[in-house]
Amino acid sequence: MTEISFYLLRTESAHERYSYVCKLLEKAFRSGRFCYILTDSEQQSRLLDDLLWSFRPGSFIPHQIYEGQLPNWQHTMLIGHLSAPTATVWSNTIINVSSHCPENFLQVERILEILDNNETVKNTGRTRYRQYKSAGLPITTHNL
Repeated sequence: MTEISFYLLRTESAHERYSYVCKLLEKAFRSGRFCYILTDSEQQSRLLDDLLWSFRPGSFIPHQIYEGQLPNWQHTMLIGHLSAPTATVWSNTIINVSSHCPENFLQVERILEILDNNETVKNTGRTRYRQYKSAGLPITTHNL
């Protein structure tokens, strides 16, 4: 069963929201998990791609933007606005910074929803929360 976790940040800063995504990715990478970061657009994907190179001095998280082709090296985090590649390590955990539910979310092991305190972000998050709840999925909320 898909496990959903909402992370609610106190800040209204999109930059701090994306920085938190980078921290989660670093933690996942160190534990041997590989994630797909679902975005709304190519521009948002590129912003996260750039931030992963600079968010913490000395940190290295292998990553690339997903444009429909799987990477040659499996130990890579993928970022993209396309649906996560199915039946791969990247479809096990999705970090969602988009405004919609991931496609086929019932087939994903874990979805991490990262929300900041911006009203638009919170409202789209509430919509996704209701979708997950109506699907009968367990939801955990973390106030940060």
